[in-house]
Amino acid sequence: MTTKRSPSTPHRASQGNRDFRKRTQRDTRPSEAPANIPRSSPVAGNANAQPAIVLREGREKSLLRRHPWVFSGAVERVDGAPVNGSTLPVRDAEGKFLAWAAYNSASQITARVWSWREGDTVNAEFFRLKIATAIAARQELNLAKNSSGMRLIHAESDGLPGLIVDQYGDVLVMQIGSAGAEYWREVIADSLQALCTPSCIYERSDSDSRTLEGLKLRNGLLRGNLPETVEVVEHGLHFKVDVAEGQKTGFYLDQRDNRALTETLSSGRDVLNCFCYTGGFSLYALRGGAKSVLSMDASGDALHIAEENLSRNGLNASHAEWQVVDVFVALRKLRDQGRSFDMIILDPPKFAPTAAFAEKAARGYKDINLLAFKLLRPGGLLFTYSCSGGISEELFQKIIAGAALDASVDAQIVRHLHASSDHPVLLSFPEGAYLKGLLLRVAD
Repeated sequence: MTTKRSPSTPHRASQGNRDFRKRTQRDTRPSEAPANIPRSSPVAGNANAQPAIVLREGREKSLLRRHPWVFSGAVERVDGAPVNGSTLPVRDAEGKFLAWAAYNSASQITARVWSWREGDTVNAEFFRLKIATAIAARQELNLAKNSSGMRLIHAESDGLPGLIVDQYGDVLVMQIGSAGAEYWREVIADSLQALCTPSCIYERSDSDSRTLEGLKLRNGLLRGNLPETVEVVEHGLHFKVDVAEGQKTGFYLDQRDNRALTETLSSGRDVLNCFCYTGGFSLYALRGGAKSVLSMDASGDALHIAEENLSRNGLNASHAEWQVVDVFVALRKLRDQGRSFDMIILDPPKFAPTAAFAEKAARGYKDINLLAFKLLRPGGLLFTYSCSGGISEELFQKIIAGAALDASVDAQIVRHLHASSDHPVLLSFPEGAYLKGLLLRVAD
């Protein structure tokens, strides 16, 4: 196995990629309000009145469609003197009840809905039932049959805005991204401990998106003790998970099904895996019988874990090569060297955290996909993904079509790709579909 190393960089933030190319956190939650909308605090109403969020006339339509966000521009006033994170009724201009929601004056999203039922009481029992329901839904999917890791709670899609909980064996990783979930943090942790009895609950509330909520970053133990090694077993492959410092909560659980698909199509192929992180797609390709797998990432620490993962699974190391590089630069170098591949995987970090970054991100996505098309042999396969909340599925496909046109290749869409089934998407909240991908075949 050949490894080309540059000075090691922490794999929670790849270095050497310019502006939008910088990896911070993979976008696992819907994008926040566009960054170019001025942020303003809601207008204070009657401080002595019963606390409530009162909307402007005609601005209740999105709530009537059960979209769980209320933007500051829709708010006429906030009565009472509520603290951020507290639960308030949201009312239309005539005072009619619409929802119970978590309030946050520091965010462009002033309220995130907990419940649509006026008779509900948002308390510890409310959260226990919500969490139990989410866990039961995963059990019905029978995901544990093939994986010891899964997403137990997927924020708005499970009726718990701003809350992510991932399971790696008997370790839970909790990520809080809203003032409402922050307000109920200890209650949520208690419920998870009681319902799941994990050895450890670790908090990874260190995403940059917390600053949009006026929240400080936090990373550390919540309950129990973190084992020296955390591992997830997925379809028989063992992966080390860096819970404390890794991307997201340590592993890309959302790509489980797509990794399995990659394995079925890898036999006899020369594979290039870009932005490979800890080698998930690479190991599946190797086990699937790939002739060779070249894996590239900007993080030396991530590739160190990838090599550990290769070793612990007993795969043929002579077929694997790992490179610590700026992927954008490396792709151009491969093109200039006349290299070619039968399968290429592009799973980059988010380029557009919000729609405000879409234009700049589009250039980045087109760049890497154009280079990938040029590196593919006739009949080759391209797995290309975007985890950017600011890039819609329709826009992503248009970007890829433009890249194929500029590369002078004809490419077919073989399959549309999405997150695995433990990452459900609420019909009334399409923003939850952050991961989108295409499997393409280049014409012979």
